Amino acid sequence: MDEALKAKFTSIVGAKHALGASADQEPFLTEWRGRWTGKTPLVLRPGSTNEVAATVALANETKTAIVPQGGNTGLVGGQIPDESGSQIVISLGRMDKIRTIDPEGMTIIVDAGAVLQTVQDTAAAHDCLFPLSLASKGSATIGGNLSTNAGGVGALSYGVARDLCLGLEVVLPNGDVLDDLNILKKNNTGYDLRNLFIGAEGTLGIITGASLKLFPKPKALSTSFVALNSPTDALALLRKAQSVAGEALTAFELISSFGLEITVKHQTGMRNPLSADYPWYVLLEVSSLEGSDHGDGLMAGIVEGGFTDGLLQDGTIAASEAQRGQLWGLREGISESQRHEGGSLKHDISVPVAKLPAFMEEAEALVLDWEPAARICAFGHLGDGNLHYNITQPPGDDKAGFLARGNVFSPKLHDLVVAYGGSISAEHGIGQMKTRDLLTYKSPVAMALMQSIKATLDPNLIMNPGKVLSR
Repeated sequence: MDEALKAKFTSIVGAKHALGASADQEPFLTEWRGRWTGKTPLVLRPGSTNEVAATVALANETKTAIVPQGGNTGLVGGQIPDESGSQIVISLGRMDKIRTIDPEGMTIIVDAGAVLQTVQDTAAAHDCLFPLSLASKGSATIGGNLSTNAGGVGALSYGVARDLCLGLEVVLPNGDVLDDLNILKKNNTGYDLRNLFIGAEGTLGIITGASLKLFPKPKALSTSFVALNSPTDALALLRKAQSVAGEALTAFELISSFGLEITVKHQTGMRNPLSADYPWYVLLEVSSLEGSDHGDGLMAGIVEGGFTDGLLQDGTIAASEAQRGQLWGLREGISESQRHEGGSLKHDISVPVAKLPAFMEEAEALVLDWEPAARICAFGHLGDGNLHYNITQPPGDDKAGFLARGNVFSPKLHDLVVAYGGSISAEHGIGQMKTRDLLTYKSPVAMALMQSIKATLDPNLIMNPGKVLSR
């Protein structure tokens, strides 16, 4: 990029917020696990929707590719520029305001760069709940959550990011601003345009603001960590928990023995809360609008029923907020802990809930036939069928070699997922990681329609090129 064009982009956001030095750019150019690293002539940090619009308009005029970025917590490389050094990064981190909150109407309007934890805390201060919850909530932003249609641990009861969004403000690829910050639950006035941009990973426009649903804040949370012999037993426990608690069951997380083992090993202060090791564990939570007696009663009914039916081998119920935090730490520390065990093949998949036990049995046989010493780290949101089916290298194996071999194996696992009626991307998105997979598993009609939408909205192909669609 020539200096004259750099100067034009810089003038829009101000020199202080146009990062050209390598040291300043570094936090924006590498995915947190180190899998993708890119180059850029500029990282621009706009402070308003108008600045984003002016930046995008100039990019469109000059056919300059741009890569939108939120908190840089994505797991498929959608937020990282390529290595050409020609793509500008637009970081929304400065646009982090809570615009308005309406506790009576149960809505909140925020900037796209608002951190998820901040939105949760703001809602809680008004006796409300914003239920989207991820391990990266302290750095993930709302714009990124919506662009990837994030799921998280609350999807069982509250739905995914798409279900929590009422309206959007979006800068289109030509620099126009779509102002559709709807707060109405009923609004049938033509096409629901927000759904073009939710899950589009910045390939159709840049989300700059969002109106979101809030819910009544639970008066009490009851959390339990239980041990089981199999995913089949876990599925039976899920059905029992739903029959006892209904929509009050807000989390049901499956954890493999290996996932617990490495979290206890690598995360400070973590320990197995049970007296022995077991093949599988479930972390479940009940949210009560009535109070602790009601929530604890529901949880006791679930756990006691699980023991009576022979589903549970052991278990504990958190007796304090500190204990609850410890139990959730065992679940949320798995992803970070895998980094210490070497190479890991990541599979963010979903399978119809009723088919998960059969799928997992067949998938294990497939993995061990390929690599008998591989270690399976399966964990995730059993209640909605989303499993993180990760495969860790054998101890002492060469990381690069394992990952290279894994790239040949992963399509076999994805074939199995699709055979079970599942999806190769449940909540992380496509990014640059799965563009070839999308071509393989998405129908030709769907791919043609997606390409048509892209060509109509972004004819100059400036918006996050190479992500989701291969061109």
